[in-house]
Amino acid sequence: MKLQPNDPFTWASGRKAPIYCDNRKTLSHVAVREGIQAAAVALVRERFPAAEAVVGVATGGIALGALVAAGCGLPFGYVRSEAKSHGLGNQIEGDLAMLRRVVVIEDLISTGKSSLQAVQALRAAGIEVEGLVAIFTYGFPEAVAAFDAAACPFAVLTHYGALLESAVDGGYIAPEDAQMLRSWSQDPAAWSDRVLTLGA
Repeated sequence: MKLQPNDPFTWASGRKAPIYCDNRKTLSHVAVREGIQAAAVALVRERFPAAEAVVGVATGGIALGALVAAGCGLPFGYVRSEAKSHGLGNQIEGDLAMLRRVVVIEDLISTGKSSLQAVQALRAAGIEVEGLVAIFTYGFPEAVAAFDAAACPFAVLTHYGALLESAVDGGYIAPEDAQMLRSWSQDPAAWSDRVLTLGA
């Protein structure tokens, strides 16, 4: 995870953002990976104890989902953004007979769009979704509203506000940059527009 308030990243959407989050790197570090697994397992058991299986969201949630399923002793499957164009044409992978009441695992919540597309695909297949667990969320208001509208509860291991506090305490960012970074999460589109206008 990188914070660059004075040299923003360009996301795939074209928006400018002061943060880039790549949770996949955590998989390469054994102690970090095991810590995330343990925390996610505990969160699933606490928040979604009725779940009878775990489903990861491709691609970022597949490895974490498998780790959580192993830690919980539950069946595992995963869901793609769309059905395959070959083979069996599956969008949901796994033994569907074992995936009847599930908790969904995601690595990151930004707007919530891809996460909720996965939830919708599962529900369309007759699978009951208890909720969703993610490693991290930016805390965008639009994501909270989208999950509320979809009647899908979610829980996260950590969030953008906690990251900023830790970054300031650790001297990773200057305290004067913290307020500007907080304003980004409240309205990322407007923040990006201002940066793009200033850079024009």
